[in-house]
Amino acid sequence: MRIVVAPDKFKGSLEAPDVAAALEAGIHSVDPAAEVVRLPVADGGEGTLEAALGAGFTAWPVTVTGPVGQPVEAEFALRDGTAVVEMALASGLAALPVDEHGEPVLDAGGATSRGTGELVRAALDAGAEHVVLGVGGSACTDGGAGLLQALGARLLDAQDEELGRGGAALARLARVDLDGLDPRLAGTEFVLAADVDHPLLGARGAAAVFGPQKGADPGQVHELDAALTVLRDRLADALGETARRAADAPGAGAAGGVGFAALAVLGARRRPGVEVVLEFVGLGDRLAGADLVVTGEGSLDEQSLGGKTPLGVLDTARSSGVPAVAVCGRTTLEPRVLREAGFLRTYALTDLEPDPRTCMREAGRLLEQVGARLARELPGLLGGAEHH
Repeated sequence: MRIVVAPDKFKGSLEAPDVAAALEAGIHSVDPAAEVVRLPVADGGEGTLEAALGAGFTAWPVTVTGPVGQPVEAEFALRDGTAVVEMALASGLAALPVDEHGEPVLDAGGATSRGTGELVRAALDAGAEHVVLGVGGSACTDGGAGLLQALGARLLDAQDEELGRGGAALARLARVDLDGLDPRLAGTEFVLAADVDHPLLGARGAAAVFGPQKGADPGQVHELDAALTVLRDRLADALGETARRAADAPGAGAAGGVGFAALAVLGARRRPGVEVVLEFVGLGDRLAGADLVVTGEGSLDEQSLGGKTPLGVLDTARSSGVPAVAVCGRTTLEPRVLREAGFLRTYALTDLEPDPRTCMREAGRLLEQVGARLARELPGLLGGAEHH
C-alpha cells in the first residue's frame, strides 16, 4: 500500500510537516508495511518555505528588517536557480514583537515590507534567476514600498528626503526614483503566489479588506487607501499606464499591496499559490503508483472549496487517477458537499474530541488516531472507490 500524505498546516496548532508525521505514525501503528510518502504542502502563504524545504530546496538564513524595523531572523529556499521567498517570515504578523500577553504589537500605518525585499536581494546574491514570492500573513499595508526600497528604489518627499517606513508615510510621497533598482531584477522571473484577487485600491482593496486585521481602525483604513493611491500615481509618473493597470489587476491588493509592487515593478506573473507550491514539490510525480492521497488543513470550509490547498491536492490526485481523503480539525461543510467535491471520505478531529480547544492543543495525538482509523478503513474505502 502506497499512501501520499500531503497536508497543509493546522493553523495555530501544528505545522504541515508535523501533521504529516502524526498521520504517518497512526497509519504505521495499524499497517507497519505501508509505504507512506510525506509531502507537506501550502497555499503560497505561511508554510510555503517549509514545503519547499521538504521538497529538497536548501535553506539560506538571512537577518532582515522586521515589519516594525527590528532585526528578524528569516530565510529563503533555493534549488537549481529557483528561490522561494515567504513574506510572512520577514514582514508577517508572526514577525512582529509581542506584548506582555504574547499578542503581536500591530502597527497598521508603520509596518514595512522592507525585509521581504531584503530576502529577494539575498536570493539574487545566491544566484536565483527565478523567484517565487509567497505572500500571505503580512503585517503591512505599504503597497510594497519597503520591498522596492530594499531593492534600490528611492521614495522621496517634496524635500527630496527618503520616506520612512510604512503605508502612512506614502501620503507624503512626491517622487519615485527607480534608477537605482538592482539591475539583476530585469533578468529575473518573478511569480506572485497569491490566491486573493483583490485590487490595490477601493472597497475591495488592500487597506479596506485586510487593513483591519493588521490593526487599522476605519480612519486609518481611509488614510492608508489614500496613501496607496498616492503611491500608484507616483509610480504611474515613473512607469506610465503600466502602474495604473497593475493597481487594478487581480492580486494587486495581496499582502498589503505588495502584489502591486511585484506586478508593476518586478513584472511578476500572478498564479494561484497552491498551484505553484504543488508544482515545485512535484506532487504529480510523487503520486505515481499511489493507492491514496491524504490532504487537509485545520478548517475545511467554503473558503477551502474556493481553491485552497485541499482542493489543489484533490485536483492533482484526480488527474492522476488516485482517490483522495481529507483530514481537518473541523469542517463546516456537509459530508455530501465534500463527497460531491471529490473526497472519498473526510475525517475531522472534532469527531474524536468535540472541544475545539482540546483539538488544537492535542492535534498530534488526535491525528495519530485518525491515521490509525484511516488505515483500518482503507480496504473498504478503496473497495468502493473507482481505483486506477
